[in-house]
Amino acid sequence: MPYGKTQQPKGRLDGKVAFVTGAAGGLGRSHVRRMAEEGADLVIVDICQSVGSVPYPMSTPDDLREAVAEVHAYGRHVVARQADVRDREALQEAYDAGLAAFGHVDVVVANAGIAPLLVEDRIEAWQDAIDVNLTGTFHTIEVAVRSMVAAGRGGSIVIVNSTAGLVGLGGASNGGLAYSASKHGAVGLMRSYANNLAPHSIRVNSVHPTGVATRMVVDPAMVAFVASDPKLARQAPNALPVRMIEAVDVSNAVLWLASDEARYITGVTLPVDAGFINRR
Repeated sequence: MPYGKTQQPKGRLDGKVAFVTGAAGGLGRSHVRRMAEEGADLVIVDICQSVGSVPYPMSTPDDLREAVAEVHAYGRHVVARQADVRDREALQEAYDAGLAAFGHVDVVVANAGIAPLLVEDRIEAWQDAIDVNLTGTFHTIEVAVRSMVAAGRGGSIVIVNSTAGLVGLGGASNGGLAYSASKHGAVGLMRSYANNLAPHSIRVNSVHPTGVATRMVVDPAMVAFVASDPKLARQAPNALPVRMIEAVDVSNAVLWLASDEARYITGVTLPVDAGFINRR
């Protein structure tokens, strides 16, 4: 190295490409930011519109454009598309556009999800939660996995789940039951994919946060839902003295699982929950 020159620190995802769903806002936006910061190029998708039974505001096309600008600000490249994880064909087209641009995808973050936790009981909330949180996760992995196997580079798939995927919570409404069922179902997907893809050195794990200070959780409709359920409202939820964690806390766990630092970690349900599950 020439005298007077200092070596730039290597990013933990240098040379890698990550495919992230639900990327325009909330947790997804945070994942995108951290991955770009650590050297990844990105393929990002978001529905950028409302889903019928969801009571809180969802991301917009402007949010997706802002996410693109953030990636560029880190000096990374990005392919962004508006796509619904429930629509396998549209999701495949978005993924293929990224694959054509970058030549490979190394990391998949199945982040898109909804929480139709309504005070009033609506049957459509069940179907929306199952379709987005469970079937959408399945679609996200399926559109990517064939090219990852063919590339022979190994890789990491991270499913962003919830503490509701590990314990029984969410209330007795159609939406609450579907939320818990969909998150538990995604754990089954994770464990099956971890076994199926291990021969190809593709690791599959899930991350399970407690309440996160995002637009979804702090929206008045969600606050009203929690207040309506004595089991949820009666005590501080976490063992550590915080009511909610920050999005970056979840993104740091996702980043670690995506990186080579976790090269032998697969089939794991990783709580990022301030001790929530341990208190149950």
